[in-house]
Amino acid sequence: MRKDQELGIPPGAAEDPKSLEMLRAWIANGGLHCNLRIGTWADREAIAWGIVLSDAARHVADALAKEKGISREETLAAIRESFDREIETPTAETEGNFVQ
Repeated sequence: MRKDQELGIPPGAAEDPKSLEMLRAWIANGGLHCNLRIGTWADREAIAWGIVLSDAARHVADALAKEKGISREETLAAIRESFDREIETPTAETEGNFVQ
């Protein structure tokens, strides 16, 4: 992968010695490829990942509002609809790696 295709580390994460990368995701060969760090939240794992995914969706909505003028609420509604549809009827099988 070329360095110009990688995203930088956010300043807050770079400054915090306790920061932890939880997810890397790429689009390659026509699909999503991920590495995940599982096991960080012990018995609250599913709840914590729900918060991470929700926060990511809000960041996407904020970015699209700032960069393209698309309403934050409209974007979140579209993300939620797409998420629910993909959970119920996946367009691809999942496979991959995780780090403990």
